[in-house]
Amino acid sequence: MVQSLLLFATLLVVPASAGESIYRRSAGQPTAASAPPASAPADGAAAAESTHPPAAVLSTSPSPRIEGGSGEEAEGRAERIVSAALAGIARAPSISLRVRQLVRVGDTVLKGGGRYVQSGVDEDQRFRFETRLSAETEEFDVLEVCDGLFFWNTRRYGTLPTGVERIDVRRLRERLGTLGLLARGDTAAYLGGILKPLAQTREWFRFTTVTTVDVEGVPAWVIAGEWDKERLAAILPEQAEALRSATGLAPGDLPDGLPWSVRLSISRRELFPFRLEWLAVPGRRPTTAATEVVGVLEFYDVRIGDPVDAAAFVHLPGNDPLVDLTDITVAYLKPLRP
Repeated sequence: MVQSLLLFATLLVVPASAGESIYRRSAGQPTAASAPPASAPADGAAAAESTHPPAAVLSTSPSPRIEGGSGEEAEGRAERIVSAALAGIARAPSISLRVRQLVRVGDTVLKGGGRYVQSGVDEDQRFRFETRLSAETEEFDVLEVCDGLFFWNTRRYGTLPTGVERIDVRRLRERLGTLGLLARGDTAAYLGGILKPLAQTREWFRFTTVTTVDVEGVPAWVIAGEWDKERLAAILPEQAEALRSATGLAPGDLPDGLPWSVRLSISRRELFPFRLEWLAVPGRRPTTAATEVVGVLEFYDVRIGDPVDAAAFVHLPGNDPLVDLTDITVAYLKPLRP
């Protein structure tokens, strides 16, 4: 079970403990996209510290009602909206938000919450992402900090030893410059934070339909995505032939813990993503059951352009063993699709 959870958690970029806030809470008003969903506690401060959001978070999304064109036209529109939303995150002068997350694998449910803060653009960009996923007997913690010089990733998975990884940001940017990618300003997509799981989801899935909805009074698009067949074939080589056949694979043919499709909710006013959902058929195999939401990553209390406490980006590594991943990261760096 732990291996299945880690597989799904890797897709989600498993989040670290919220702990005591070191962020400066702005007196300004949050953006429209920041309205917490129905599953959020009424008290915003309590929601930030809570690592156990209600299970109702799995059912807060509207049922998609496809509008607009179809086929290539709809797919092109879906891809353009997602691409623009991710570019907006990379170019924002500052972002602070709270995170709520829930994952179901089989009969196991992990719930979590945390915080994200980002400041600066291009070589001046810094970020900190910390959340925690908790099951009945295990906790999965991750702390990611980019201080401008290094990216630090500290992970604690249950009773396993703490893992600390480091990447030299300057060398990564040098390689991106060689590839002609620095102008895109999405260095964080290769490192971590909230941009990486969104960018990786776009690498693995092709967004195909756009639905116009209201979510808790926020005008939004719900954009559905399907697996890129070649990506999925690389993950499941034993099923690659069946995947490429005329009949393809059914949702229940995928291993428990691997999503079948995704839905991304994006505010139409701010063009900011606030909910990412994974759909799959949970439980034992074989099965012909229908897909359902098995994972949710939500961003709420979103504030863009507010002052950020620079202390959030100060990281003092402890005495845990350190693995420097700079060489392997730079060597195997590949451009994300435009």
